Amino acid sequence: MSPGQRILVVGVAGSGKTTCARRIATSRAIPHIELDALHWQANWTPVPVELFRQRVSAALMTPAWVVDGNYSKVRDLVLSHADTFVWLDYPLPLTLWRLLRRSVTRAYSQEELWQGNRESWRTQFFSRDSLFLWALKTYRRRQREYGRLMDDPAFSHLRAYRLRSPRQTEAWLKQYFSKRQS
Repeated sequence: MSPGQRILVVGVAGSGKTTCARRIATSRAIPHIELDALHWQANWTPVPVELFRQRVSAALMTPAWVVDGNYSKVRDLVLSHADTFVWLDYPLPLTLWRLLRRSVTRAYSQEELWQGNRESWRTQFFSRDSLFLWALKTYRRRQREYGRLMDDPAFSHLRAYRLRSPRQTEAWLKQYFSKRQS
């Protein structure tokens, strides 16, 4: 069974959600919706929840899309519109390694992410707001949440894929989203 046209990609920080979602969106020529871009204002200030939900609802109005992100504040909106659920469930050491590589690159390059926000050495490595601490705190919780979600009859309308390694993800992407099948 192949994935549909409204795809949610989830996983812990560093798992590669955005990269995977971009690849799917590009290969299918459909919009990519990055929840982080809708959630963050300048100076890493989150938008109010109601505004965030409005932004996400508006973004989901197109007939096809790929969303990446783990925000429980909007999970009900995304899942009620999605037809496909992709969980990048990689081992914690791998996601931490990927997060380290990404954070060092971004802190060094000062790449702008959303609304002028940039990752810094201080916030990534020496702060209570570190994504590393976030990944450690949420890893087991996400595994429980997504495992339950995949078994929940309320979401039986979803085609669900639990991908446990980058190699498995690559094989899945090649099988379902190669340019030849677009």
